[in-house]
Amino acid sequence: MEETVSFTIPSLDESDARLVAALLQDRLNALTDLHLTLKHVHWNVVGPHFIAVHQMLDPQVDAVRLMADALAERIAALGSEPIGTPGALVRARSWDDYSINRAGAIEHLAALNLVYDGIITDHRDAIDETEDPDPVTQDMLIGQSAQLEQFQWFIRAHLERSSGDLISEGATTERTAAQSVPDRPVKKTAKKSAKKAR
Repeated sequence: MEETVSFTIPSLDESDARLVAALLQDRLNALTDLHLTLKHVHWNVVGPHFIAVHQMLDPQVDAVRLMADALAERIAALGSEPIGTPGALVRARSWDDYSINRAGAIEHLAALNLVYDGIITDHRDAIDETEDPDPVTQDMLIGQSAQLEQFQWFIRAHLERSSGDLISEGATTERTAAQSVPDRPVKKTAKKSAKKAR
């Protein structure tokens, strides 16, 4: 979609404003999708780590919503129109819906790790692309990236083995990341207890 601008930031030319607004619209779409995905996981997480993950995600949802709001307001300040409707987001996005529904906490975290990989990579690309035309927008994206990277670290801490690698290492889709999580010890204990009862 071609961004139009009716005015822009002083000393920023209109072509740069259009470029930056388009980059920010893509980031706005991604962050809007991320906060909905995080809420989806919050509602569908089960298992022994439920409460830890359930409570960890709400502050992330709140922070990501604020990031999206800041980007939308920056788009408006650049003289363009931020688009926040669900249909526009679905039409513009280049990724699929989050593919995990009701699942264990660690399975969800393995899948979310890949979601954060994509978000952070694209945010860093936008940082590079905004350096010359608009360092103020670049600064916003840098601050958001720092927070997103911290959230991913929180998630990865649940996935890291003592050897330093992740249990979902090498997974390329959310589903394969979730499937790479070994059976929970609770299941094995339940099987042993059932054998003893016989």
